Amino acid sequence: MSLPAETSHGLPGRVSDTIVAIASPMGRGAVGVIRVSGSEVPRIVATLLATPPPPRVAHLTRFLADDGTALDQGLALYFPAPASFTGEHILELQGHGGVVVMDALVRRCLALGCRLARPGEFSERAFLNGKMDVAQAEAIADLIDAGTSAAARAAVRSMQGEFSARIRHLQSLLTELRVYVEAAIDFPDEEIDFLSGSALTRRLAQVFATFDSISASARQGALLREGLTVVIAGRPNAGKSSLLNRLVGDEVAIVTDVPGTTRDVLRQHVQLDGLPVNLIDTAGLRTAVDRVEEEGIRRARVEIQNADWVLYVWDAGAADAPLLPAELAELPPGVPVTLLVNKIDLTGAAARIDDASPMTTIYVSASSGDGLDLVKAHLKRVAGYVGAEAGALSARRRHLDALDRANALVHASAETLRSNRALELFAEDLRLAQRALGEITGEFTSEDLLGEIFGSFCIGK
Repeated sequence: MSLPAETSHGLPGRVSDTIVAIASPMGRGAVGVIRVSGSEVPRIVATLLATPPPPRVAHLTRFLADDGTALDQGLALYFPAPASFTGEHILELQGHGGVVVMDALVRRCLALGCRLARPGEFSERAFLNGKMDVAQAEAIADLIDAGTSAAARAAVRSMQGEFSARIRHLQSLLTELRVYVEAAIDFPDEEIDFLSGSALTRRLAQVFATFDSISASARQGALLREGLTVVIAGRPNAGKSSLLNRLVGDEVAIVTDVPGTTRDVLRQHVQLDGLPVNLIDTAGLRTAVDRVEEEGIRRARVEIQNADWVLYVWDAGAADAPLLPAELAELPPGVPVTLLVNKIDLTGAAARIDDASPMTTIYVSASSGDGLDLVKAHLKRVAGYVGAEAGALSARRRHLDALDRANALVHASAETLRSNRALELFAEDLRLAQRALGEITGEFTSEDLLGEIFGSFCIGK
């Protein structure tokens, strides 16, 4: 795959070296894996291995030091270019996973002309050599980092090219629409009733439906990848830590009747039917009684500001209920909040959810667990989570941004076309929409963005 001009500047010098990295987790283990990629691999195979392996066959051999003694013995696999992960010659050594052994083998490869690989450089070379696009490469990293089985399945779908294929299909629809529009521009005398006919409406409807379908799958994938960050906030002794313990299913937070027990931020990760949720318990919001509590409250407000959702816990037996609206008004604007009226076991109220009030209110008991199923279902609903088997595609925020920009361009241009028949502007906006979609697969991606993407990978991948 040839790179666009925007992505090719400076890259050949970076990919000309032969690179080496430990591809297995660092530390002591039964097996350690070292990966080498580049033009010097055939020479390294002939020098490092006692008996060079046949291509693509696991071969037991000794790994030799410069004086011919054995550094280790294990399996060697040799993949000649271009039939390899990176598209270059690759050597993979599977030896004993001791720190000293792995270090000695890496040093030996360095002495033979390699340099240490940067994070993600093997995947970057696979992209540059046309073995995969950027979205597929990112899906590899997402598969490694997957925290749930649903997230792993979404990553596999994207890694195998399903996300990229759907993006290319959308681009082809835009291409067909551009051809249709530009035909009307180039042949104005053919009496083609471009605007009044139903063809334009049908084509635009198909494009918008495809945008909606891809965006829905990508948003599910982004949700599975990043999770929902939920902050539990409220006054001291409202039952925030009890709620955290109940949602986690373990006594992870200290619960006492002493106000201000929680002084710092406490984080726990849970799954709600496959939806990753990052729960954050915070210090009670009140006027601090000392410097330690003051810092805890400051941290709580920072977490509230950065939350995807806030569960504001209120004591159902509190005598000063009229003060609640003022407390809620002090929360940062723009952060979505659900009010949890807790301790209904002490008031005799029933667990229920009230969506009719200005703010969704759920009546619960963190002590008995009543109403917690309503809280979980509510969080899944507000997150837009439709289930682990909903065909999610592993996606990142940048993918969603590119989809949104492309969709907005097509909508805006269609409206402009209907209002003033500006065919040239319509065609140009379609081209810009295709360009935005190309950012997802790496067709139009700056070198800086590539460095940021692959720099987030682990070394050896």
